[in-house]
Amino acid sequence: MIIGIDGSRAFLEQRTGIEEYSYQVIRHLVSHLVETQQCYVSTGATQVILYLRKNQKIDFVLPKNWKIKVLFWPRFWTQFGLSLEMLFHPVDILFIPAHIVPVIHPARNASLFSLALFIQKILKKLGIKTDYNTHSDAGGPKKTFVVIHGLEYEIMKEGYSFWERIYMHNSIKLSCRWAKKIITVSQNTKKDLFELYKIPKNKIEVIYEGVSTCHAELVSASHKILKQVQDDNDKYLLFIGRLEKRKNIEGIIEAYRILKEKYNIPHSLVLAGSPGYGYERIKHKVESIKYKDEIIFLGFIKEEEKYKLIKNADIFLFPTFYEGFGLPILEAQSLGVPVVTSNVSSLPEVGGDSVAYATPTEPISIADSIYKIISDENFRNAIIEKGFKNVKRFSWEKCAKEIAEVLLAD
Repeated sequence: MIIGIDGSRAFLEQRTGIEEYSYQVIRHLVSHLVETQQCYVSTGATQVILYLRKNQKIDFVLPKNWKIKVLFWPRFWTQFGLSLEMLFHPVDILFIPAHIVPVIHPARNASLFSLALFIQKILKKLGIKTDYNTHSDAGGPKKTFVVIHGLEYEIMKEGYSFWERIYMHNSIKLSCRWAKKIITVSQNTKKDLFELYKIPKNKIEVIYEGVSTCHAELVSASHKILKQVQDDNDKYLLFIGRLEKRKNIEGIIEAYRILKEKYNIPHSLVLAGSPGYGYERIKHKVESIKYKDEIIFLGFIKEEEKYKLIKNADIFLFPTFYEGFGLPILEAQSLGVPVVTSNVSSLPEVGGDSVAYATPTEPISIADSIYKIISDENFRNAIIEKGFKNVKRFSWEKCAKEIAEVLLAD
């Protein structure tokens, strides 16, 4: 059995939510796709091929039955590079951790298998050798699995450009059709797939994301980032994520203005992340308020800087308009930081009773939830304690184990 895994998103230098998910899942799958008695495959040898882009490197050890294959496609890597790889070097199982299935994939039909043989013959006549794998029957390899993280572009269309919406709508809808099984990261995304794309519920498996909890060495090692945001006694409110319309950055800024004017809170507001769709409006919003000098933009921050920044925040803000999961909530809770988040989409599913909720379309609601944490010490301590308990529901090890069981179920 040959298992192929798309690692193109997992090993980018600057990882955001989906990239971090891909990285953690692949890293933890290593212990579940090995040739041991604990392996879910009871017969036959299992080989795992990890597909990477040029110049990508891994930072953990792979078992002997894993190998790396670099596909040298600078653009359209999935639809050209990975598709051709599937055509000429088919696998039995293809796992896509991030949304987009290549047009040629293990669920392809017999005509594509025949096309590969035809092209192979032409290349042979031209004196070009190929090592096309003909182990599969005329129907081609058997199964493709894809993780769908969310349909935010369908729910909040104004948060995306026209071309982004067109691309994601068509490519993800086709990916759902082609996959033997779809993995979603929340019940809310499963519901969206059923309601918006009419995907049968029995084709969808919900497997929650995990959270990394071993941050002690990172928190103690990184001090540089704090010099940009605080003196020893300064307090700050923190958001980390892409600075775009969907993340409700303008709502956060307006809530901050309300808190300053109504309660004169001493906090600064720190916004960490790369610019996204709608960033110019965000900058304009900041320029329009008199507290702009107390709003700090950090840009993209590295992993070792992120946890130090979270750990020292007074409150972590995540009142976004729509999320497929909401991993930053768990990262903040694992470090004992209280969270304000939205009462919509998957966020109540992830946060439970361990966060302070707000209506994302109402900045006054966001401001009220923030001030309740600031002003009510008992409430603050209670949700911090609940946050530590909530985090225990999620782990990358559990996530990877359940994914391996789905991939190798039949």
